[in-house]
Amino acid sequence: MRQGLRPSMAWLHAWSGLVVGWVLFCIFVTGTATYYRADISAWMRPELRAGAAIDAGAAADRAADFLKARAPDAQGWFIDLPRPDKPLTEVHWWRSLAGPFHHALLDPLTGEPSRARDTKGGDFLYRFHFELNLPPLWGRWIVGICAMILLISLVSGIITHRRIFADFFTFRRDRSAQRGWLDAHNVTGVLALPFHLMIAYSGLVTLAPMYMPWGVQAAYKGDETRFFVESGLMPEIRPAAGKPGGLVSLAPLVAQAQARVSEPLEHIAVHNPGDAAATIVAIFEEPHGLAHQHPQIAFDGASGAELGATGAAQPATHISTAFVGLHEAHFAGPALRVLFFLCGLMGAATIATGLVLWTVARLPRAGERPGLGVRLVRVLNVGTVAGLPVGLAAYFLANRLLPAALPGRADWEIGIFFGAWACIALAAVPRPHLSAWREAFGLASALFLSVPVVSAITTGEHPLDGEARYLGFDAAMLALSALLAVAAYQAGRPRAPRRPARAEAAPAAARPPQPRPVGAPLTRRAPPAGARHRA
Repeated sequence: MRQGLRPSMAWLHAWSGLVVGWVLFCIFVTGTATYYRADISAWMRPELRAGAAIDAGAAADRAADFLKARAPDAQGWFIDLPRPDKPLTEVHWWRSLAGPFHHALLDPLTGEPSRARDTKGGDFLYRFHFELNLPPLWGRWIVGICAMILLISLVSGIITHRRIFADFFTFRRDRSAQRGWLDAHNVTGVLALPFHLMIAYSGLVTLAPMYMPWGVQAAYKGDETRFFVESGLMPEIRPAAGKPGGLVSLAPLVAQAQARVSEPLEHIAVHNPGDAAATIVAIFEEPHGLAHQHPQIAFDGASGAELGATGAAQPATHISTAFVGLHEAHFAGPALRVLFFLCGLMGAATIATGLVLWTVARLPRAGERPGLGVRLVRVLNVGTVAGLPVGLAAYFLANRLLPAALPGRADWEIGIFFGAWACIALAAVPRPHLSAWREAFGLASALFLSVPVVSAITTGEHPLDGEARYLGFDAAMLALSALLAVAAYQAGRPRAPRRPARAEAAPAAARPPQPRPVGAPLTRRAPPAGARHRA
């Protein structure tokens, strides 16, 4: 702080943004995509078509029959019921909360494994957004630390820019490379600044119970389930009795639950399904509004008698779930969802321009070689900012090109995503810097352009043939392709190198004496006016 508040905040802003900037870029891009998580999942399962309403009770019974045969000794079952826009039953089961977790896709009309292609769809991007495809505990801690540093970077950036709103209306792209990147960073950052502050803070609040569990542990003596029951987030779940028991039909319970709650029934959870104290929980979609709370009703697994239901949430719980709803934007209609999506893109652009600005501001003068640190940041910038779009496009293309019956198909799609991303990062090492940007962005543009084409060829569905159910997704792919093509063109434009310091700026003692031309008169410069009087 010896240099003053603003220079110190500028230093903090630059280095905090650099240290976690690459992770934050990935979090913003995948998080922005998950605003259309359901649409992405629908596109990645073209075999499924929206149709008439499906009997949820019969589908639940068929799923239970499948699970009884596949996992009778499981500790828990989770049944995702079919909906008109997703005519598929998805089941999960686990023998321990520590994992592993298994899942299967079922035909809701037959209860047999579905012929729809195995894919994680938009769920992979959703979980990558806050787990980075790491073990959940590790991934969420890393994302939370990055979110905290993002909040610090935002606040320090606000303090640093004294003309922050005036700079928003100034974009001097051709003044200099550094000035152009700085103005782009300011414009994208200020335009969506309220969104950036909200998304960083609400993300931290969402995972706060994991980061600061001490209050719950001290108040409930380690019984965290009791905390969730008393806060109104879940009904009472009985512990296992240790005796074998049967399970009633789920269809009557589904009908009874649907008659009680006006919201659509989304899931059925069965705790200790093979035990005499089995508990069946009906989980509904959250009511329209900001708070992210799912009404739930619990039933006895052996008799079907109602055991309890969630009541009114406590004020603190309501505030916490409101932050979750604000972060995930489940309440948003089509127009507001588009606005959230655009703000997310501007967040990614703010981080990307900041990363590039860090290297541009530290470019050596003409004829000098960049240092190792600058070269490393350059490679990481290309590998992240241009490599991640290549990975996403490869992920979508793999969904259409891999055989539908390939074992472990969902894992293959994810492997191709990371493989394409890694190839771009490695290819940036030996290539000239501008060429690496141009080639990576150009490849990403070509891949996104090919997604609608490959989809039309492999599925036979395209707007020209009267099939327009994926028109919005295809339009988004074309828009991203055009945006990346512009980025490739701009990245390939050579920048004027930094000029060395002018000779006249050097100290007078460092300049060699100038010889007097032959024949020049031996005259002496007149002293300044008033010098004789001062003497």
